[in-house]
Amino acid sequence: MSITAAREKFRSFLLKRRLRATTQRLAIFDAAFPQSDHFTAEELLEHARKIDDSVSRATVYRTLPILTASSQLREVDIGSGEKFYHANREGDSTQIAQVVCGDCAKIFEISAPFMSWYGSTVSSKLGLTPVNQRLQVSARCNSFHQTGTCARRE
Repeated sequence: MSITAAREKFRSFLLKRRLRATTQRLAIFDAAFPQSDHFTAEELLEHARKIDDSVSRATVYRTLPILTASSQLREVDIGSGEKFYHANREGDSTQIAQVVCGDCAKIFEISAPFMSWYGSTVSSKLGLTPVNQRLQVSARCNSFHQTGTCARRE
């Protein structure tokens, strides 16, 4: 999905919920959607202020749940106390596994097509239908522990 189409989908979501499509909310969307890596609310605030310097921290924190409810963003909790976000783009697999490096807190996403089968199998045994699922693996960087350096660290 192009950024224009995704932006219109977000605007429609706001209108259906009787929320205003303010320039600040749209600037936050415009800052979030092109990001290829996972980002925090504070990082999003920095990007959004480059688009519209009137964007406030409070508006970012109020808009993030709206963006996740509209399925434009995915919230990722790696257990560090800080939430990360990632843009949902058309063609992105919904069957992904997240691998989180414990050394640099970088989040990697890989396709995990087996998750559909697994979710359906375990749910059906209980007479349930899966709605959402995720797999998150905590890992350590072999290179960092062997050499003290990691090419992935920023």
